[in-house]
Amino acid sequence: MNDLSELAEGVLGRAGDGEAMEVYASTGTEVEIKVFDGRVENLARAESGGVGIRILRESGAGARVGVAWTGSLDERAIDRALSEARDNARFASEDEFLAFARPDGVAAAPLELIDPSVHSMSLDDKVALVVETERIVRGADRIRQVESADYSDFDLQTVVASTYGVHARSQRTGSFLSVEAIAADASGDQTGWGFQAGRGPAMLEAQRVATDAISRATRLLGAVKPTSMRTTAVFSPRSAATLLAIIGSALSGDAVVRGRSIFAGRVDTDVASRAVSVIDDPTDPRQFAASRYDGEGLACRRNILIDHGRLSGFVYDTVAARRAGVSSTGSAVRGGLAGPPSAGCRALSFVAGAQGADEIVQLVGDGVYVDALSGVHSGVNPISGDFSVGFTGFMIRGGQLAEPLREATVASTLQRILLDVVAVGSDVEWLPGSAAGQTIAVTGVSVGGR
Repeated sequence: MNDLSELAEGVLGRAGDGEAMEVYASTGTEVEIKVFDGRVENLARAESGGVGIRILRESGAGARVGVAWTGSLDERAIDRALSEARDNARFASEDEFLAFARPDGVAAAPLELIDPSVHSMSLDDKVALVVETERIVRGADRIRQVESADYSDFDLQTVVASTYGVHARSQRTGSFLSVEAIAADASGDQTGWGFQAGRGPAMLEAQRVATDAISRATRLLGAVKPTSMRTTAVFSPRSAATLLAIIGSALSGDAVVRGRSIFAGRVDTDVASRAVSVIDDPTDPRQFAASRYDGEGLACRRNILIDHGRLSGFVYDTVAARRAGVSSTGSAVRGGLAGPPSAGCRALSFVAGAQGADEIVQLVGDGVYVDALSGVHSGVNPISGDFSVGFTGFMIRGGQLAEPLREATVASTLQRILLDVVAVGSDVEWLPGSAAGQTIAVTGVSVGGR
């Protein structure tokens, strides 16, 4: 990490007169393992490193920013990237709101986001973990085939530094274990996916992941199309996490200032039921995407976005905040070396309610249980709020899960979904991505089937 910091500061030392510079440097290791029929089908271990450079030149009408990057830490490659960033700044469009982040005095949370087992566990033991997961699934009743069994992990170190005095160093690890099973009986085939994520492989359990996949595949055997109806839907934690991530994209200050959010102009108004409070809190170490610093090197912080149904505000990076006339919320995200930062949610969750998943199903009485969503990218418009996606799940009858469902759709609008939430569960599931999951119940949704 110190070497990476020294590299970033060395590049900053080459800033010319009249230009500001930001350097985003990263190094990392990755392992990927795929097993099929008890044998390793693919095994890869990779090391990566690179530097992204942004050059800012101010003028009377605003500023211009040039961006360039290299997927290498070689000095000559960095020289070329620096030269390209300068050239790109010359031809970039001027924008009065363009700026780099400046230190704002907020201290970074003391998070521990590293699990040493990413490196201490041998490659043989990691392979054995995947092999055991697949073996358990293959030996289960009614499992016809294991489609895939996979493991991956990473150790990522980053430094963000600028000529304005920003210098943020961070490191985090992660590991993933998954298996996809196909169950079969006289009614046909059904697929189930088991998954677990953690900071390191020592946190992963073959039995848990295998059991998850077996259960999800076998319980859908005999699934039928539901009758089209208007009813209450209970979303599972994983499907609710998908829904919350979509809502989070509309809570980006960048989307708001560009007129691409259903929440534009609605701060301090009721946008959800009183059961709904939403926070973005990268300082919570239980969130898989937790981080000490955002993509511009400012300290991450807890942001309340919806408070008992009332819209409190949005998340901002430096540029979106300047456009809106507010301050950054430490919420810049970036996709890697090549992309500039933008405002986005990193660690969303609903504030937990008092009821567990079973209690919510009993409360609903009759409705549908949405276990998994499909077609989200084509079926949801975060700008208009239109929501119509496929799902698999179960009927709810008399407060219990009943027959499994397939080839069904659930439809509403994001605006109505938020207003019609009647229960938020206490069963928080910490998942990869920008949102945690927990059971929620929503009235008045349209279910399409036969």
